[in-house]
Amino acid sequence: MAEKHRERAPSADTFDTRQDTEPDNISRLPLTGQVATTIRDMIVQDRLKPGERIRERQLSKELNVSRTPLREALKILAGERLVDILPNRGAVVADPAPEEVRELLQVLGALEALGGHLATECATDQEIAEIRALHFEMLAAYSRKDRLAYFKLNQKIHKSIVAASRNAVLIEAHDQFNARVYRVRYRSNQRNALWHEAVHQHETIIEALESRDGTLLARRLSSHLGNTWTKVSAEDYPDSPMENTDSVAGDDGSRG
Repeated sequence: MAEKHRERAPSADTFDTRQDTEPDNISRLPLTGQVATTIRDMIVQDRLKPGERIRERQLSKELNVSRTPLREALKILAGERLVDILPNRGAVVADPAPEEVRELLQVLGALEALGGHLATECATDQEIAEIRALHFEMLAAYSRKDRLAYFKLNQKIHKSIVAASRNAVLIEAHDQFNARVYRVRYRSNQRNALWHEAVHQHETIIEALESRDGTLLARRLSSHLGNTWTKVSAEDYPDSPMENTDSVAGDDGSRG
C-alpha cells in the first residue's frame, strides 16, 4: 500500500523547469516545494496567466503528482499572493491592479535601498565575496542567454544583499513584498531590450557594495524598482498614470 501513495516529482519532460541551469536546486526540495517552484515558474513565464483558473485535476496529471501536494503548493503560493484561493472557484492566478503593482514596487524599492545601506555596514567580507560570485554566475547565464536562470540569480543577489543587513524585520518584509511582484520583475527582465546595460548596472551595484558606499548602493537598488515599473507599465498597463515614477527610481538613471 505504501507504493500507492508514493508521489513522483514534477516531470522535466512535461515542463521545461531548467533543472540543469536554474539556481533553485529544485530536486533537493520536499515534493510540495518542488511543485510550488514549478507552478511559480509557470506563473512568472505566463504559462499560467493572471486571472486564469488553475485546474487542479489537469495540472496534477501534467505534474505527475496527486492533488494533495498540489493543494499544499497552492497554499504556499497563496501566502505569496501569487495565487488567490476563492470560495466555490478554487485557485486563480493573482491579477493585481496596476496601482497595487506600482505601490508594491515603491515599497520594495525603499526596502531594498534600506537593506543595501545596512548591508554596507553589516556584511562580512565573505558575504560580499559570495554576492560577487553570484554575479559571476549571473553573467554566465547572460552569456547563455538563459533569461530564467539570469532572473533567479538576479533575485538571489538582491535577497543576499538584504539578508546581509542583519535586520530580521526588514528581511521578512522584503521577502513578502518581493514574492508579490515576482512575476512583474521577471517580465521586466524579459522586456529589457538593452540587456547589456542592465548587466552593467548590476556590476555597479556590486561595486558600490564592495566599496561599502551605502548612499550610492541604496540609490542604485531603488532605481532598479523604478525602471521595473517603467518597463512593465508601458505594455501591461498602458492606461495607468506614469507620474511620480521618480519616487521609486534613484537619480542615476540605471536600468534594472
